[in-house]
Amino acid sequence: MNDEESAQANYVEQHNAFEDVASHFQETAATATISASDPFETENLEAENTADPGRANEDGEEQDVASLPERPADPSTEHIGAVVYFSSISGNTARFITACNFPDEGINVYRIPLRTKEEPLQVREPYVLIVPTYGGGNVKKALLPQIRKFLNGRANRSFIRGVISSGNRNFASAFCAAGDIISQKCHVPFMYNFELIGTPDDHRKVREGVRNFFLEQRKQDAR
Repeated sequence: MNDEESAQANYVEQHNAFEDVASHFQETAATATISASDPFETENLEAENTADPGRANEDGEEQDVASLPERPADPSTEHIGAVVYFSSISGNTARFITACNFPDEGINVYRIPLRTKEEPLQVREPYVLIVPTYGGGNVKKALLPQIRKFLNGRANRSFIRGVISSGNRNFASAFCAAGDIISQKCHVPFMYNFELIGTPDDHRKVREGVRNFFLEQRKQDAR
């Protein structure tokens, strides 16, 4: 194994420890509120730290309206949290999300719109963000504008509690760089990484890890 392969192996291991993340949930919940006043930096966007667009009522006043989940939590289970994800036309991340079957664990699933003409996503509950890494190895292009736009909404950003990222090992040191960027900018843990659509083991670990993460939150809230 050469130096680059060794560094990548260490990186993968570093961000695949859900049990460690869950044990530090209380600290995460406390620091996540910082993100409401700490702008998510943008590149080539018209506005930074934008207010979340609402919908006008009959009097023309803006209302803060939460979006409906793409896949709501199974009503027969207790609702414990949410996952927000972005997937491009390739559909790799969408297939990963489907394989994890979050609704069966009481977890709402929201999708960041692919096209700018679609209704902006507004999330008003704690969530874990799952995004792919772009840019072909160029860290500056690791996040697409749709993801940056979503996180530029102050309310959206205030509910993020952790990030999971996919990538391509051909990106070398930029493998899953999107997770590093979001973790640093939003002050939340980088919880897990996987390649492309993940493996059955990745699906199991992420499903169980996200579930345990939110259950730990409930325990902390009850104290």
